[in-house]
Amino acid sequence: MNLVADGKVDPKRGRILDGAMRVFLAYGFARTTMDDIARAAEVSRPMLYLQFRNKADIFRAIGEAILTRSLANARAGLKGSGTFGERLMTALDKALFGLMEMIEKSAHGEEILDLENKIAADIIAEWRQGLTEAVEHAVAEEAARSGADLERLGLSPRALAEILLDGLEGMRMRGLCGKPAIEGARKLITLMEIALAAAQPRRS
Repeated sequence: MNLVADGKVDPKRGRILDGAMRVFLAYGFARTTMDDIARAAEVSRPMLYLQFRNKADIFRAIGEAILTRSLANARAGLKGSGTFGERLMTALDKALFGLMEMIEKSAHGEEILDLENKIAADIIAEWRQGLTEAVEHAVAEEAARSGADLERLGLSPRALAEILLDGLEGMRMRGLCGKPAIEGARKLITLMEIALAAAQPRRS
């Protein structure tokens, strides 16, 4: 994964993050050393320590870079073309499914996901908050466009966004990944569309 393609990360720092990501996926966090990362990034060990204190610091920087891009991709997907459901599915694919597929292909994916909760929990929480707000905004726009009154059903754009994210998290905790997770996401989005349709003005 190239973390510097958007040009927003210093090239040297980005090269270190890309190299570290490759070795974390190949060997796992525990077995990876700072020497491994320096070799993968093609930088000297002193240069590596000028940029980062330790490999946990590097891991957090990787998480921040990936999740920042993930959120930007989700927002772009929500603003794209297609129906509400299609745009939402595109957003999830760009923000989440591609990333999860990369991690799941690694023999050390479970370790990496576990470390996210231990080392980068605050970064993940901030990402989830941003994604929830992006989906909430998209739902509110769709409700305004269609004239849907979600309050009449005891719902709100925020509630639907949280239901979607909670459902995705629940599937991950159950170990669902790949095609089953994608199909589960489609069903959750279908429920959101049903709620929006049901909240539209009744025709006489």
